[in-house]
Amino acid sequence: MSEERTEISSLGEFGLIDHLTKNIEHQNASTILGVGDDAAVIDHFGKQTVITTDLLIEGVHFDLMYTPLKHLGYKSVVVNVSDIYAMNATPTQITLSLAVSNRFSLEALEEFYDGVYVACEEYGVDLIGGDTTSSSKGFVISVTAIGEVAPDQYVKRSTAKPNDLICVSGYLGGAYLGLLLLEREKKIFLETKGVQPDLENRDYIVGRLLKPEARRDIIEFFEKEKIVPTAMMDISDGLSSEVLHICKQSEVGAVLYEDKIPVHPDAKDFAYKLEIDPTACALSGGEDYELVFTLSQSDYDKIKDVNGIRVVGYVTEAAEGAHIITRGGNKHELTAQGWNAFSK
Repeated sequence: MSEERTEISSLGEFGLIDHLTKNIEHQNASTILGVGDDAAVIDHFGKQTVITTDLLIEGVHFDLMYTPLKHLGYKSVVVNVSDIYAMNATPTQITLSLAVSNRFSLEALEEFYDGVYVACEEYGVDLIGGDTTSSSKGFVISVTAIGEVAPDQYVKRSTAKPNDLICVSGYLGGAYLGLLLLEREKKIFLETKGVQPDLENRDYIVGRLLKPEARRDIIEFFEKEKIVPTAMMDISDGLSSEVLHICKQSEVGAVLYEDKIPVHPDAKDFAYKLEIDPTACALSGGEDYELVFTLSQSDYDKIKDVNGIRVVGYVTEAAEGAHIITRGGNKHELTAQGWNAFSK
């Protein structure tokens, strides 16, 4: 039995938007007017508004050979709300714009939107608008996320101070290793007729790539404990790249300790199988969507026993540069070898 396929062209642009957004229910009082008018209206009732936007492009940021559309919809929301959390803010609304070619059916877009709506419910955000247009070949996704924060509680990259602690949430490097596994299996599948992909039951690293989660729990913990990090970023391009961003914008240096950098046992195991260094994956892999933040040492007692937060180093004076101390005690300059959107 063949799957039903409805051509997008049969609905037209406004019919498509109406179809995909007909079941939206708003979750935030700040959403005054959403989809269906010339513009949305939001009112954050005296809070400050935080805004971020991201593009995801087929063939650059995702590969539909191994990325289910529902997962892609979910991830499209997560990567944006992660940026809102990285400002110590709470995401409240998103807009979503798509450019799609005629190789995508209405059913395919419904699957994508299913993932979007699951993420919106999970993170308590309202989809309030966007745009759809045709694309000559690929699938292009643009999401803008809007959040709110109490006045002057937002956290920048440029305010780390010497002697602050450098901390990370969760585990690093898993998403990159998931990418290596999926790319390997794609290559085998394309080159060898009839061979089915073998993901080796590596659910952890595959999940880290295809269905990441943003760290709302960390931001809620900060609020409960009255902690305001001195600087913060989400880890989308690898730990070394993000720490160097903080160093540059705060005009400071940094020391990281290799033996403090958290890598999940499943990720380590696969890295060793590939004969690559798990630390290199954590430093340069990217797409983990964990948080890296700096804290005053006076907050150490509040976080020292918290599961999921690790102190991985400290901030130094700018003149000392940025370095990593290896397990063997050697000191190396920290370099950004993370993902570059403009590299060939």
